[in-house]
Amino acid sequence: MRQLLIVGIGAGNPEHMTVQAINALNRADVLFIPTKGEAKSQLADIRRDICDRYVTRADGRIIEFAVPVRQTAGRSYDASVDGWHAAIAQSYERLLLDELGPEQTGAFLVWGDPMLYDSTIRIVERVRALGTVDFDYAVIPGITSVQALTASHRIPLNLVGKPVQITTGRRLAESFPGLAETAVVMLDGEQAFMAIDDPEAFIYWGAYLGTPQEIILSGRVLEVREEILKTRSQARARHGWIMDVYLLRKGADFDA
Repeated sequence: MRQLLIVGIGAGNPEHMTVQAINALNRADVLFIPTKGEAKSQLADIRRDICDRYVTRADGRIIEFAVPVRQTAGRSYDASVDGWHAAIAQSYERLLLDELGPEQTGAFLVWGDPMLYDSTIRIVERVRALGTVDFDYAVIPGITSVQALTASHRIPLNLVGKPVQITTGRRLAESFPGLAETAVVMLDGEQAFMAIDDPEAFIYWGAYLGTPQEIILSGRVLEVREEILKTRSQARARHGWIMDVYLLRKGADFDA
């Protein structure tokens, strides 16, 4: 039976690779590297660098494949993501049938951690549901952008004895600052922090975490949000893409 390994490779620094992840890549007969066009070529380059650094088996192959583009025109968010995942599942199905032998092992190199705001597991399950290719899979965790963010800012993720919410920009207003003392915001294409008007709210923002282009900014939201917005816009124009994440916080340890 074919075997798949879904390997978390960290947030951008090749040294984020765990020993378990390195061993997994060396178990694989085929390593699958996604490409997302010229603008995001660095994402594929970092995966190639990881393979060059850590893969020692001489008979392994690297297969690069183009990721289908998400279609958003005239579709709701849920419908556009569902259609996108279906298209990627068809791409994965073809890769397994064409590039992976019946008793071979393949590995997908997944940015960050496959369990946190990544859909590789969901898409692999879609491929299984198609019933056209027989395989099993395992998941290897990786360092998340949340860990990279808090490490770069030298802050703990949580306040003492208090919960943390991980959410998206689209849902941020539902919980912060009213319900959650700490909110980590991922997948924010609209910069929802600009709507935060609480003078006691702090933001810890980071982009390209773990890469040579890493940028971090922090401070009271009302004092630094314009600087973050400007910096984000300039960085995106300069690189052609951006991956960022931020933590919002109100309160302190041992507050009642």
